Amino acid sequence: ETDKSPEKRDRLSGKLYIVGTPLGNLGDLTPRAAETLAQVDFIAAEDTRVSVKLLNHLGIKKPMISYYEHNIHQRGQIILERLLTGESCAVVTDAGMPCISDPGEDLVRLCGENGVETVVVPGPSAVVAALALSGLPTGRFSFEGFLSVKKGSRFSHLEELKQDTRTLVFYEAPHKLPQTLADMLEVFGNRNIALCREMTKLHEEVIRTTLSQAVERYAAQPPKGEFVLVIEGAAPFQAEQVPLDEAVRLARRLAEEGNSPSAAAKEAAAITGHRKGDLYRALVNDES
Repeated sequence: ETDKSPEKRDRLSGKLYIVGTPLGNLGDLTPRAAETLAQVDFIAAEDTRVSVKLLNHLGIKKPMISYYEHNIHQRGQIILERLLTGESCAVVTDAGMPCISDPGEDLVRLCGENGVETVVVPGPSAVVAALALSGLPTGRFSFEGFLSVKKGSRFSHLEELKQDTRTLVFYEAPHKLPQTLADMLEVFGNRNIALCREMTKLHEEVIRTTLSQAVERYAAQPPKGEFVLVIEGAAPFQAEQVPLDEAVRLARRLAEEGNSPSAAAKEAAAITGHRKGDLYRALVNDES
């Protein structure tokens, strides 16, 4: 039963609790998370149908309000008003840490703007779990969330990351995975990748392979489960190993293949590490 003593009520009153929940294995829920869920006045859940299963497992009955991408503005105001009257709320996602590539981040912002205290109750994170499993460098990484379903936006996002030397982490749904892998191979080239699926669940699987092999694998085998993709970063540039005249020759060849001088200079610069402006001026001087 929930402790409704005055001391406990005062401690929780008017606060938003960011509560991490299991990725799949219910044994990963921390005692503090269970205690917090039992003591708050209500719970803001991404999907109440998913969260009620966790509450039933804990033997907790608690009022819930759905809070997800398409109702964050309306429900955010409702949650805020209740917090301002002194109620306490726990925000949870379907699995893992809320507010990470998740609508909960907007609720935290709203609370900050209105002087409502927020408290984190850390729990499992799919990003960190996948990094630990990947076998790739973890000292520096960039979490990129989900790629856009729009082709243009998706390629723009990937192009921005093409030269990033940090390990890259993405979320992806199974029905989009084959196309995403093909797009990554086209933009990044054939890099090492770890595909982590169903982490902490019965069918947990980590596939350490290359992008080209991953494309082949999932062209023949439809993917199942939610994926976290961990991809090695770009190799650091060592421009001094490529003489300028060789870089200029590469830019000329790219221009002869039909690229504009600007596009040819940009691609040659990305490959050799020389400055795009230097290569562009060399191409323009050739034409004059």
